[in-house]
Amino acid sequence: MKDTIAAVATAMTASGIGIIRISGPESRNIAGKIYRSKGGNKRIEEVSSHTINYGFIWDGEELIDEVLVMVMDGPRSYTGEDTVEIDCHGGVLAMKRVLETVIKYGARPAEPGEFTKRAFLNGRIDLSQAEAVIDVINAQNEYALKSSVSQLRGNIQRIIREIREQIIYQIAYIESALDDPEHISIDGYGEELKAETEVIKGKLDRLLDTVREGKLMKEGIKTVIVGKPNAGKSSLLNTLVGEERAIVTDIAGTTRDILEETIVLHGISLRMMDTAGIRNTEDIVEKIGVGKAIENAKDADLILYVVDASIPLDENDKEIIELLRDKKAVVILNKTDLEQMVQEEDLKALVEHPIVSISAKEEEGIDCLEQQIKELFFAGNLTFNDEVYITNMRHKAALEEAKKSILLVEGSIDMGMPEDFYSIDLMNAYEALGSIIGEAVGEDLVNEIFSKFCTGK
Repeated sequence: MKDTIAAVATAMTASGIGIIRISGPESRNIAGKIYRSKGGNKRIEEVSSHTINYGFIWDGEELIDEVLVMVMDGPRSYTGEDTVEIDCHGGVLAMKRVLETVIKYGARPAEPGEFTKRAFLNGRIDLSQAEAVIDVINAQNEYALKSSVSQLRGNIQRIIREIREQIIYQIAYIESALDDPEHISIDGYGEELKAETEVIKGKLDRLLDTVREGKLMKEGIKTVIVGKPNAGKSSLLNTLVGEERAIVTDIAGTTRDILEETIVLHGISLRMMDTAGIRNTEDIVEKIGVGKAIENAKDADLILYVVDASIPLDENDKEIIELLRDKKAVVILNKTDLEQMVQEEDLKALVEHPIVSISAKEEEGIDCLEQQIKELFFAGNLTFNDEVYITNMRHKAALEEAKKSILLVEGSIDMGMPEDFYSIDLMNAYEALGSIIGEAVGEDLVNEIFSKFCTGK
């Protein structure tokens, strides 16, 4: 923390502008050694904080680049420390030369995530907000981005602190009563505490109930397309992706292996998997593909069952329908541009899942399919005003640990155990929740979390 660190904070690729970030106690002094204003009468060491200064970067008598230099004194900076950011031209060589010059005059190269780590250690953000930073960078869809920004604003921190305050109040009351029984009575306290733990447990349950949606937002919905050979599965994938990714022919059994693509529909990521057509076959390679299709369907978050409307249903369809049991699925009646041998009413008699009629070839009905998928997973609506979604599995584990401890408290109350037993489990819950926001974590965990960041962030 006493070192002054530096790194390129933008992508190392040709761009309009590149940013070299310097953070630490010597930021101004180091920048002052290499910066010269246009008129030569301005010194970075003396300019006001939160100003942008035009000039040039020099390495001794060698001109490196024309730049803008932003000065931000701590604690009003990203890291909470004195920070200088040099905006240079965005060429890879230009950024590299400016960074080399900054390091030559006293800074050391920043480690991955070290700027954000310093922001956390300096109290600018808590650990949940720090983790949200990398989630914002890695967000693959609109909902994942909104959820990460919500966490970055401190929504998780707010509700976790609220629950911890309730818990620590009860711990303090018990400890005070045990230390001063003459003035603080705990008669009947067990029932009062149990009412309080029910409230706490309800809040924990509400957070844990969002884990599934959070996981889907962050990682995407594993979507497997199944159906008989030549039902139009690959055509559907190509239509959704918007380009010819899967080979389409009139020959049944063209698709032999799994083809994966990620698409975004209405702000939701779908990890699409086109599979081999499911049918009884003696072809060894095709049989392997059918087996893979069935296994992936069993693990899918969503199954898109494509039915060829131009041919009658048969035993293969019955086998596929069995895969849909207890799964989220949409039945897609494809090839509606042809003479129909299968109607929606025929399918409704066999499945309870939503049915959408489309023509993948003519790209008709695709909007209805997209809306149906959204409603199936998110009831057609997601808001991020005050709602908190748990997207981090570390947070999930901590919440489950806290709930387990609260349940132990309730068990102790039911068994009439001494009050100090309550304190032990309440403190465990308090510390488990503290690990989410970084108030009860070890150095090893902190280092592990920030090692996953990119350099310069």
